[in-house]
Amino acid sequence: MTFSKSLEQLASILEEARTDRTFLRSVEAIGKEIDACLSRGGIVFVAGNGGSAAEAQHFSAELVGRYRSERRGLPSIALTTDTSILTAVSNDYGFDRVFERQIEALGRKKDILVVLSTSGNSENLVRAVVAAKKKKISTVALLGCGGGALKPLVDAAVVVPSENTARIQEIHLSLIHFWCEKIDGSYGRSL
Repeated sequence: MTFSKSLEQLASILEEARTDRTFLRSVEAIGKEIDACLSRGGIVFVAGNGGSAAEAQHFSAELVGRYRSERRGLPSIALTTDTSILTAVSNDYGFDRVFERQIEALGRKKDILVVLSTSGNSENLVRAVVAAKKKKISTVALLGCGGGALKPLVDAAVVVPSENTARIQEIHLSLIHFWCEKIDGSYGRSL
């Protein structure tokens, strides 16, 4: 595939998303929910696997550090980063419980859990969402491939209209950056 073809695919998916009112409403609603969590002093927990784990860490880093505006650090934890927890829980309980166990231990009602999954079917993310629901924690998802098992479980989801993992992840990152811009508008001053 050529780079031009990759750009064509991305442009096509973006155009479909841009004209989909449900998609746009979901993007705005999730942004407001993340902002509401931060306003009430909650923590933004973020989780994903593989490339989605990298994006989860990226989002958390933008909140704790900064995006483009100078502001105080905002509370966020990427549940993908503590290798001692990940390996201990995987060894003792199985990899399907690595995020669930952290939500059980750390999550509070005023927090939010953001999960990223291109398929929407990762068992460890499904279990994390179920654990969050038990604790009355808001749950939102960035998904692809129709949303999978996670879509009906979360409070709100953005489903990228594609089954191409790379294109889904590219749009997920764009959404993360959009939310960071909105958060900067609430908490920061322009650099």
